[in-house]
Parts: sequence; structure tokens; C-alpha cells
Amino acid sequence: MRASVSTAQDLGMPAIYLHTLAEVLHTIGIDERDLIHRVGLDPSRLNSTELRVSQAQASEFVTRAIIESGEPGLGIMLAQELRLPLHGALGTAVMSSRTLEEALGLMTRYLTLRAPHLQVHKHISGQNAWYNVTCDIELGPLQGFVLDAVLFGCVTMGAQLTGAMVSGTRVIRRGPEPNHFHRFRTQIGVPVEYGATENALVIPVSQLGLPVRFSDDQLAISARAQCEEALKQLREDAGFACRVRRVIETSHPFPPKLARVAATLFVSERTLKRRLQEEHASFQNLVDEVRLERARELLEHTGMNLSQIADALGYADAANFTRAFKRWTGLSPSHFRTKEAALRKTA
Repeated sequence: MRASVSTAQDLGMPAIYLHTLAEVLHTIGIDERDLIHRVGLDPSRLNSTELRVSQAQASEFVTRAIIESGEPGLGIMLAQELRLPLHGALGTAVMSSRTLEEALGLMTRYLTLRAPHLQVHKHISGQNAWYNVTCDIELGPLQGFVLDAVLFGCVTMGAQLTGAMVSGTRVIRRGPEPNHFHRFRTQIGVPVEYGATENALVIPVSQLGLPVRFSDDQLAISARAQCEEALKQLREDAGFACRVRRVIETSHPFPPKLARVAATLFVSERTLKRRLQEEHASFQNLVDEVRLERARELLEHTGMNLSQIADALGYADAANFTRAFKRWTGLSPSHFRTKEAALRKTA
């Protein structure tokens, strides 16, 4: 029996996908920033291939987006906007592969990094290679959106890798054809067959040897090593403290109240505190860790003054921020900024 989305392990979703979906919403006249804020997310934090958003917030955002836009085909629209660099280290590894088959093999191995709870299983039947996509949790109304994004995203990926739609490719989908699909059929570029018992990308075996136009053996080695490390880290980060931290990292307003984080994770405040304590963590320490990281980032990479940074980090004034930063690092914010600027000049 598959787990439900509320009981399954929350590995989060890459923030960049929500950022891309927000851009899609903007093109069809939806106030995407208002929607993001209502879900408790910070739009400025979503444009990252590294940060992950909690599964609960990602699900709420997608559900609201579908309802408020009245567009059930958002998953297909997202798939059409997915460019390989958006997939982080996996995108780099795929792009640097030698052949289409090698690229699909990497997608199969590391899909968890980009789409948790989905698995791809390959088998050969006659002259075709079948890449079956399955999900180990019940996503409810999100199931169609996620499968649209992944399967039609793979079609887009194949075209980007080889320079053209891969001849003979088709997409197989479970269940009856949705009423809205006729509006997108010609945009997908390959045949799509509904009424099947599985969801799959089907590619002729003869096409698997197609060369990837961005192939780079040296880059491939380093990118795959990054994927292995990221996969290891993701599995290690499956604890409750990491789930809390993900919510803190992407929250609007920042820092979030403990009650807001507890509600996002569907636990009581008391349970949140207890579970963090069991992992030798505390809510305030997690907030401070994120604050320090963001403070360093803002001091190094922006021209914001101390009052602006203090406000962005949720401090009443620059003096409070300065005292906290000095307690964490032993340096004042101004000294830290000057020191980092000098290091960049000599690098």
C-alpha cells in the first residue's frame, strides 16, 4: 500500500520549480507574488536550484495555482518551460552525457533529487525502450500535475539534448484523456496515448545512441559526483529538524513564528518542540543558523545597508542585528563585509 502525502517522508521540492511555475502563472494573468505570499513563501528565495521547499507548501501552492487559474494543464505548461540548467547538478550531468541513453540513465538514477517519491524503471519491449514512471505516495489531485511535468518534461529534455524531437518517441498515460488535453496535444510534439495501465516514456532503441550536443566527459565526472553527494545529503537530511529548517529558509515573512511552522508541518507547537529536542535541535537555533547564512549572503553579494539587512532578517533595527552578528562571528557586519571584499580582490 502506498503512503499518503501527509504521512510520507518529506524530502521537499526544489524551489526553482515553484519559481518557474510562478512565471507561468504571471503569463496567464495571475498575481503570482500574492499567491506565493499567501502560502507563506518568499518569492526572492525561490529562484534557487539548491533550496528546497517543504512538500506541504509546494502542494498547497500548486493546488491553489490550479484552482485560482482555472487551468488544469499547468503541469504541461511547466514542462514546456523546464530548461536543463534548472535541474541543478542533475541537469549538468545529463547535459554532459555522451548519448541520450546515458542521459536517461542518469535521470532514472537521480530523479529523487528533483522529484521525490517518483521512480523510473526501464525495460525493453521489442524495438522500444519503456521508461515507466511510478509514485510511492498518493498525491491526490496533484498526481496529474506531477506526472504531466515529469513525462512531458522528459520530452522537452530529449529535444534540448539532441537538438530536435526524438523521432518515434511517444508518451503513454494511465486513465482516460482529460477534457483539457486537446488544447495542448499539438504543443507537445510527440504522440500521447491515454487509456493505458501505466505512465511511460517510450523511445525506439535505435534512438538511444543519439549523441548529446553538450557532451563533456570531464564535466560529466564532476557533475555525477555532485549528484551522488546531493543524493546522500538528501537522505541524511530526512530528519524533522531539516524539515523545519526548509520551512524557515523560504518563509515569508521572515523569520516565521513557531506556530506558523508547526501548522505548515501539520503538528502542534508542543510536538514540534519535542521532536526537535529529540534530534538535539531547537527552533531558535535553526532560525539563527538561517539568519547567519542569509546575513553573510546579503553582506557579500548586495549593496544593502545594515538597516535594510536588519529589516530583511526580522530585526527591529541595525543595532540589534549588529550585536547578533558579532555574537555569531566575532566580527561586526561592516568588518565582515570589508574583509570579504578584500579576499575577493586577492582571489
